[in-house]
Amino acid sequence: MNYPNGQKMKVGDKLRLWEGCVGEVVCSIDDEEYSDKFTKKDWEYLGEGVLINTDIAGLIHYTEPESSFQLMQRKRP
Repeated sequence: MNYPNGQKMKVGDKLRLWEGCVGEVVCSIDDEEYSDKFTKKDWEYLGEGVLINTDIAGLIHYTEPESSFQLMQRKRP
């Protein structure tokens, strides 16, 4: 999945989902990237999209990006 500007979402990215809600990409099912706490075994059944763990709304599964998504910080390799 990509951000509205076309940049690829990566596990570990910090982003603003909407005003007042910040989250971290914890799985990219599309790219088969999973964090240690959110494993392929547990989440691949969703089939597509990303999982974002947010500070106020909990874990959210997206299959399409929202126009409000803004990358705040990219995890360094």
